[in-house]
Amino acid sequence: MTLRDPEKNFEALWLTFHNRYPFFALRDVDWTKQYHTYRPKVTKETTDDELFRIFCRMLAPLNDGHVQLTVPAAGKRKRRYFCPEKKPRFWQEFTKKQIAQLFKVAEKTLADNGFGPLRKTKAWMLRYCRSRAFGYIRLLELEGIGKRDLIVALETIAGDFADLSGFLIDIRDCPGGEDSVAITIIDRFCDRKRVAFHRKTKIGPGEDDFKPLKTWYIEPRGDARFTGPIVLLTCDSVFSGGEAFALAIRELPYVTIIGDHTDGIFSYTLDRTLPNGWRYCLPYQVYFSSDMISYEGRGVPADIELFNKKADIENGIDPLIARALEVLRSKNAEAADDPGP
Repeated sequence: MTLRDPEKNFEALWLTFHNRYPFFALRDVDWTKQYHTYRPKVTKETTDDELFRIFCRMLAPLNDGHVQLTVPAAGKRKRRYFCPEKKPRFWQEFTKKQIAQLFKVAEKTLADNGFGPLRKTKAWMLRYCRSRAFGYIRLLELEGIGKRDLIVALETIAGDFADLSGFLIDIRDCPGGEDSVAITIIDRFCDRKRVAFHRKTKIGPGEDDFKPLKTWYIEPRGDARFTGPIVLLTCDSVFSGGEAFALAIRELPYVTIIGDHTDGIFSYTLDRTLPNGWRYCLPYQVYFSSDMISYEGRGVPADIELFNKKADIENGIDPLIARALEVLRSKNAEAADDPGP
């Protein structure tokens, strides 16, 4: 049974954020002030349309992609959706159709540099190809895959490790997924056990109302691992689990990140339903790098900043792939010139 009472629904939404949202200070939002601004606008006579607009105005200053409000379709009423985050630069530059075209250009750029066709693996979200010297992995996302299928895919790729002297891992436009999937993949590229990241969970309204800090690790797994030069390709439409992937793999000293910073929303979401049946979600966890730096709101930074443009499609060359190959060749040349101890 749904409860339409606008006042109760307002109180429920506001209170959940008050108790569980950890980023008011970061987002420069006074949540108590938001209450005093918008609570008087809600009465028992407030219509659904009015309440939705009030919620949107109250949530808008958060500019957080993990804050979402959904009003399900009902009768003649269409589904309504609100997210206060500004559109990432990558999505401003490219439409969905153009993003697909850009990745075709990426495949062409790889082919022009001696790579074979990009092929599917046992893990549907992991695509792979290689040249004589380098491997390339594209991660479409980091969820919806069984561990066994993921392991089979990684074992197949690992069969090439001994022949390769560099790797490109492409997470551009990755919507996110599970931290455990990210860790499982990175473990195959890990030289020794390292801190991947730390995470703490908000459980109450107080500034220090968090569960104890939890630490995640990456460590070598599998019979074969690759620990040579790696380039990670990123953009600002890499979200959540994709950002945890970037946060963890950057701990490896032989990784170079090329592209744009990631989006800056790392947390899993807390999913809730209001008494009236409207659904909403919010982040409730804070992620930290191994040295306790939070990149929330700003994203994991790139070592080499380089943006894709619409012109890349017309030119038929992906500059991030091209730059990544330059970096890998340079790293290998340096290693060849190093006489060692």
